[in-house]
Amino acid sequence: MDKYQILDQLNPGALGVNLVVEEIETKEKLLIKQVECIDEHHANEALEELMPLLKLQHAHISVYQELFIMWNRKISSLFLCMVMEYSKETLLDVIENKRKKRAAIDAGWMQDILGQAMDALDYLHQLGIIHRNLKPSNIIIIGNTQCKLEDLSSHTLMTHEAKWNIRAEEDPCQKSWMAPEALNFSFSQKSDIWSLGCIILDLICCSFLDTTEAMNLRKSLQTGGNLKDILKDILDRKVPSAETSCSLLPLMLQISPSNRISIRQVIHITFTDSSSRPPRVMLTLQQQVVPMAVTDMLLQGNLGSILEVMQNFSSSPEVQFRAMKKLMTMSDDELGLPWPMEMVMSVTAIMKQHQRILELQLCTWSLLLHVMGQALMQGDEAQAAKTQWDSSIIVYLLSTMRSHPDSVQLITTGHSILTIISSQGAVSEEMQKAGLIELLLEHLNRYAKDRDVCLRALGLLWSLLVDAVIVDKGPLDQIPALVIQQLATHPEDGEMAEAGCAVLWLLSLLGCIKESQFEAVVTLLLQSIRLCQDRVLLVNNAFRGLASLTKMSELVAFQVAVLEVEGSGLWLLRDIYQLYKDDPEVVENLCMLLAYLASYKEIVSELESGGIRALAQEMVERFTSSLELVAYATTVLQRLDEVKPQVKPSPPSGETEVPRDLQVAPSSQK
Repeated sequence: MDKYQILDQLNPGALGVNLVVEEIETKEKLLIKQVECIDEHHANEALEELMPLLKLQHAHISVYQELFIMWNRKISSLFLCMVMEYSKETLLDVIENKRKKRAAIDAGWMQDILGQAMDALDYLHQLGIIHRNLKPSNIIIIGNTQCKLEDLSSHTLMTHEAKWNIRAEEDPCQKSWMAPEALNFSFSQKSDIWSLGCIILDLICCSFLDTTEAMNLRKSLQTGGNLKDILKDILDRKVPSAETSCSLLPLMLQISPSNRISIRQVIHITFTDSSSRPPRVMLTLQQQVVPMAVTDMLLQGNLGSILEVMQNFSSSPEVQFRAMKKLMTMSDDELGLPWPMEMVMSVTAIMKQHQRILELQLCTWSLLLHVMGQALMQGDEAQAAKTQWDSSIIVYLLSTMRSHPDSVQLITTGHSILTIISSQGAVSEEMQKAGLIELLLEHLNRYAKDRDVCLRALGLLWSLLVDAVIVDKGPLDQIPALVIQQLATHPEDGEMAEAGCAVLWLLSLLGCIKESQFEAVVTLLLQSIRLCQDRVLLVNNAFRGLASLTKMSELVAFQVAVLEVEGSGLWLLRDIYQLYKDDPEVVENLCMLLAYLASYKEIVSELESGGIRALAQEMVERFTSSLELVAYATTVLQRLDEVKPQVKPSPPSGETEVPRDLQVAPSSQK
């Protein structure tokens, strides 16, 4: 608990105390549930049972961020601590607020929230996981339109009879959401169905039942109470979603678990009713189980027949996975490369239904990367076809990466695909609006020590920003510090330096590098040139970045010409010129930097003593056909002529003045 500061203590839950805390280092607000354990064995058993929950990946499940055991010396007790996401509002708050107003919950909002909760519960049940503690207070509301299930419990904790009895006496509402068999500590997936039924009942009755009446209704149903009366009341009052709920609840609130329907059947009844509008979340309604042998037989055909099978069994992840494996073994000709438009459209549409299945997404993205890599090498025809689906795939890719924030392989593949997209059309603005820059910031922060993620993120950032109209420069202000950190961490990594120099140049043009960062950026750019002189792209972008910063600050010019730690930067520039004197692009960028240096009167003497006059003169003579290069070089020469040293008075009689062309300036020593 040392890394957390306790902000508040909420009402105790069914099993323990809930603390609102702030992580001291990140300032993130979190919720810690502390459950008192009988002994060390009890704590370790519960911890072992909960550990697999850390690996859950679903957009509507609040996954535990940390689990640990602590000893409270004051009361001599052992506690299991579960760190989870904090939200000010839960579904219980929504219900209670409506109760106070005697108002019904909006049918569309209720359907969206239930759709998300059902999708999350379906995900858990497919993995063989039971929630065990499903109730409105354990469904948090995010931004009013999203929800997440939280506080998943374990068999070890939920079967601690003494603790349950104490809590039940303190708050009789705690057990009212539980299935009849769960009251006797027997849990199954059907127990979750009962709890979900109680939640639905509360949602549709909050406009006419107060808190106590609703609790007594739930408790009466646990002992076989009559459901017909309340259902008749619901229909008579014509509350939102009355007909669907009244056909669904009797199938969910059966005393015998074996008589209750499954979560898939709940979803099907809820969202296939003609009176219900579709939820915003994609739900898998009725998964078609197809024998493996039959699947393999169906996938023996050509591309068209495989796509047809995928479409016909779109809700079956097993069929989609085997279909993707089949597509990945097909030759380019069989796939219809370079641009199999029909395949791309079909595959991406179907994969949106299976966003939470990581293995399937990895397969799909590998295929997309291959297809798009081939399309990148084609002409206008392929690019014209691609514009039809850029927008949809950008949203799909970003959404999927957010759903799997821990998969480095998925993230790096996604970066590669998005880099290809951004290089092929005017989609930068769409990518920015979809939140790509913010996502890249998140990746650079979270994976600061992962070279591959950072390298590809910088490459994508470069591709996104070059020639782009920036919608919002705000997020870009955080990037220079991250790039500086990466270049400092990998000082001799040529690829990282090349990517970093390119991004720093663009950020300097956009005015996103703060004055306080100038010195560090200039040092890194010069260091990158010195260590990676053989990388022409790095050299060009580093010169452009230095020129851009020099144009803005005389202090930068002074640092380049005079204060470079490892010797005068001017000597480095002369060395690079000798290395690339036959490359007009490098020479032009170098000459542009010299022209900006020469714009400062105080720097001109350093240029003169550093041998830049002869260098500029040689550039004019060698590159007569390059008008811009010659213009820069001529500017340098003019400035050197304009700012000449004043003529000194004659030396006293008997002393002979050393001719100026024989003097050696101290700063010219290498």
